[in-house]
Amino acid sequence: MGYRGRDIEVVAINPEQYLVASCDSCGAIGLKILDVVQVPWTITGRLTARVALLEILAVGAGPQVMTVAISNEPQPTGEELLKGVNEELAFAGLTLPMAISTEKNMKTQETALGISVVGLVGQKQLRIGTSQPGDEVFCLGLPKVGPEAANPEDPEIIQLMHLKRLLGISEIHDMIPVGSRGIRAEADQLASNSHSRLLVDPSCPLNLAKSAGPSTCLILSASRPVTGPVFSDFKQMPIHKIGKLI
Repeated sequence: MGYRGRDIEVVAINPEQYLVASCDSCGAIGLKILDVVQVPWTITGRLTARVALLEILAVGAGPQVMTVAISNEPQPTGEELLKGVNEELAFAGLTLPMAISTEKNMKTQETALGISVVGLVGQKQLRIGTSQPGDEVFCLGLPKVGPEAANPEDPEIIQLMHLKRLLGISEIHDMIPVGSRGIRAEADQLASNSHSRLLVDPSCPLNLAKSAGPSTCLILSASRPVTGPVFSDFKQMPIHKIGKLI
């Protein structure tokens, strides 16, 4: 279908179901000599896996299979990256079959990882372009990038478990994980997909242009304010109103 501006693709497999594919890549983040951000490979694996999984869950699809392309040697880099991927799956309560490939011919000096996830969703459950004029747009979590995003369990960043709970709230329409383009670009994409325009709330304290790195925050549209009991179990998770769709 070609959802421009989003790291997903949606294909109809029959009149009632869609396949949804997502992907994320990560380079120069790890423990190799030329890596720009020095963090354990398990962290790289966790954060890259969560981005691809967030994209699938955000459109209402259930993850079915994952591919892990590691452009580094099987040991120790590949082994540690895979350990991180499996830790993220366990943290989210998911189990997925995987197709895995590593680099066995060339010596590498930078960490490089690519992860894809394929999910399945019913036609009526697909959450793309479901926003409506008058919806308010919120950001859940804070945009963080580089060393700021080195803790996969940071209480200020969105988690897969949060997104799974959001899917059960009828007042919430579209959800988009924020990446390197920043909050404003993703919010404009959300508005465009629903043939509306974003009116930004001037009191919003967030830097709307800042990269959110490995999708540390999520924007969503809702037909009523998402405060109070709706997010009472999200504890320290920051919530900010971005604006309104008109």
